[in-house]
Amino acid sequence: MCSIESLFANNRAWSARCVAQDPQFFQRLARQQSPRYLWIGCSDSRVPANEILGLRPGEVFVHRNVGNLVVHSDLNCLTVLQYAVEVLKVEHVLVVGHYGCGAVQAVVEQRRTGLAENWLRHLEDVSRKHADRLGHKAATEARASLLCELNVIEQVSNVCRTTTVRRAWERGQHLEVHGLVYGLGDGLLRRVGASVGGIDARDAGYVEALSALGVP
Repeated sequence: MCSIESLFANNRAWSARCVAQDPQFFQRLARQQSPRYLWIGCSDSRVPANEILGLRPGEVFVHRNVGNLVVHSDLNCLTVLQYAVEVLKVEHVLVVGHYGCGAVQAVVEQRRTGLAENWLRHLEDVSRKHADRLGHKAATEARASLLCELNVIEQVSNVCRTTTVRRAWERGQHLEVHGLVYGLGDGLLRRVGASVGGIDARDAGYVEALSALGVP
């Protein structure tokens, strides 16, 4: 079993590697963070934002929760989004789901999860909204993969409808919202729909994203 001491040892080794590659790295990082990207993803330990994107600390701002949900009453997520857009001036918001998501699987299987059921009701809403599309998939795994994609599309739409993003576009700030799904089996990111870069493209992007899935 891994002890806390081994984590400190890992940390020291990582710090030493960073300094060996760039002696001023931590001094620079401590003075300022200037990421271009906000990652809104799942809490799953197998989906680490920086590593997947090949970026170093300070290059991606991250918000994670179970099921990569963007809920309009979630002040945590909305605060992260506002800070990223209005203070850090990120240029890209990445909404990232992943195949094999436990939250999605629980909803597809209608499995009891205790307290988490209250949070997963948001994901159940997505499932009910797209019941006809999901009904075309006979296998549980296929339905789960499709729900992962549909959930990303819905969360991109939710991001685009937040006050923070709408106001950013209204004042002419460059900001694009992207829907992505990560494959645990191959480590690759896949686009879900086209990127949305303004209010005028928001609704059309939603329709096109659903159409691109190839399900009625």
